[in-house]
Amino acid sequence: MLTTNTIEQTYYVIDFDSTFTQVEGLDELANIALAGNPNREKVVQQIRDLTETAMNGDMPFAEGLRRRIELLQANRSHIDALIDFLRTKISDSFLRNQAFLHDYADSILILSSGFKEFIVPIVTELGIKEENVYANTFRFDAEDNIIGVDNDNVLSSDKGKVKLLQSLNLEGEVCVIGDGYTDYELRESGLASRFYAFTENVEREKVTKVADHIVPSLDEFLFLNNLPRSQSYPKSRIKILLLENVHPVAREAFEGEGFNVEFVKGALDEDELIEKIKDVTILGIRSKTMVTRRVLENAPRLIAIGAFCIGTNQIDLKTATEKGIAVFNAPYSNTRSVVELAVGEMIMLIRNVFPKSVGMHAGKWDKSANNSFEVRGKKLGLVGYGHIGTQLSVIGEALGMEVYFYDVVDKMPIGNAKKLKSLDELLQVADVLSLHIDGRKDNKNVIGKREFGLMKDGVVFLNLARGHVVDVEALVEALKSGKVSGAGLDVFPYEPKTNNEAFESELRGLPNVILTPHIGGSTEEAQEGIGHYVPERLLEYVNNGSTTGSVNVPEVQLPLLKGSHRLLHVHRNVPGILAKLNNIFARYNVNITGQYLKTNDQIGYVIMDVERSYVDGFVQEIKDMEETIKFRMLY
Repeated sequence: MLTTNTIEQTYYVIDFDSTFTQVEGLDELANIALAGNPNREKVVQQIRDLTETAMNGDMPFAEGLRRRIELLQANRSHIDALIDFLRTKISDSFLRNQAFLHDYADSILILSSGFKEFIVPIVTELGIKEENVYANTFRFDAEDNIIGVDNDNVLSSDKGKVKLLQSLNLEGEVCVIGDGYTDYELRESGLASRFYAFTENVEREKVTKVADHIVPSLDEFLFLNNLPRSQSYPKSRIKILLLENVHPVAREAFEGEGFNVEFVKGALDEDELIEKIKDVTILGIRSKTMVTRRVLENAPRLIAIGAFCIGTNQIDLKTATEKGIAVFNAPYSNTRSVVELAVGEMIMLIRNVFPKSVGMHAGKWDKSANNSFEVRGKKLGLVGYGHIGTQLSVIGEALGMEVYFYDVVDKMPIGNAKKLKSLDELLQVADVLSLHIDGRKDNKNVIGKREFGLMKDGVVFLNLARGHVVDVEALVEALKSGKVSGAGLDVFPYEPKTNNEAFESELRGLPNVILTPHIGGSTEEAQEGIGHYVPERLLEYVNNGSTTGSVNVPEVQLPLLKGSHRLLHVHRNVPGILAKLNNIFARYNVNITGQYLKTNDQIGYVIMDVERSYVDGFVQEIKDMEETIKFRMLY
């Protein structure tokens, strides 16, 4: 029995089923006991339905319990199997916060309508005292079959939790954490001062409606009550905004770690994004959403942006860096997909397949070899020799093409590819010209009327890079004159924000022109790859402080945080910052267990692992440094 004293304290009354563990113990016991029974699925579902009805308060508890036990058909040996199973189903936030369970063991009560036989072995392993566990007990026959419950135990009766808590006569404040209506009844009866609806595993509207607080995890409860916890800030309070229909695996990655995720299918314009981003910590976009200075100035909580694509020209990187907002992208994930589309379009265009296909759909039979050529032996010109350009170079050469390229950066040719000294030289050589350059402002209209004039007559032209790098009016003129015999375009100066918006362009309706709606990287493989890669980088940054893969914050790969508090400090890159920081640590006698620093032209990123015992004042001093841009603490 719990011992009480005259000193008022706070007691934490915690439910077991679907709170301490992710599942309902009795339901899972039925699932185990009925293995091999042809009616197993039906019976287990009946038991689960009864459990849900009772937890919602829609059936007298005692009646629901009696009916579930009658359906159970279990033996003591099945309980042992259940215990092994429940060890794998402890709620994640309880596993993370074992220190709290152990350190506050005298104040924690497990109060459950479940059964001691499987509850005690689970909770005591995490620091709960056996004498503080209040639950039902089974009755067994001579062969150890479960035949009922101990009816003398008040927890087997209606309002059993209320009766039990009344009998304890606790002196002090009582907080209740649970997922069922029977947990709320402790608050309703006046025995508890607050009821926290726990929703990490199951959310019942009838329960959340009456709760004082809704807590998606134990971390949230500990944060609200300023209690020791494994997370400095609950992930359920960190909002992530994912736009432009990024792959579902990205959403699953964030939700799986307990973050609050909002998912929007389309892009947002500047005003819409400003309204949405005010309380957002992480933003995920693709290529259509423009993250401008004005957007970033209205995002006080933003610490990171994930570009679920190759380019980052849609993001004001200068302002993001000034504000200490880390930007990550996926520089390799969709490379193969873009290359395959370029190869496919190149072959279709040089063979004149597209007009013949359109003609066939109109009933026209045009069997001739006119204007239809092989790619073998043709000269493939690549403007840009990065990840996509080099891979296209390899495949082009495998098809028997001669490959030439021009890049503003000195790049080593792969295979037999030849680097040319100027863009003009490349334009005059290529039979097929393919653009693979980034979207920086300096690249606007890199290919215009003058450049088309330098090209061979009948050149095939591909742009799968960025829409504004080509003067569309000049391209249309070159197509109509025959200077360009065919073109494939996947990107455009203006692109519809959603699939419901019409695409308008002078390129529509032209023969031997393949138009695709910015799908170069839109394969299932590429999008899933990006959906994994970008969240991994963002989660490393949020959880650990590592900036591997960031395009604007100095890259630091950090060890996992163990037994310390980690301080993450982004500052203006001026001399003497490290000395200032170390002086603050010395004055407060803070012991540093690890320190890391990287800088670029604009900012510095210093990471300090410190022992847990320190005076809070030194943190405020670091935040108040005039050079500080962003400061976070992890533990």
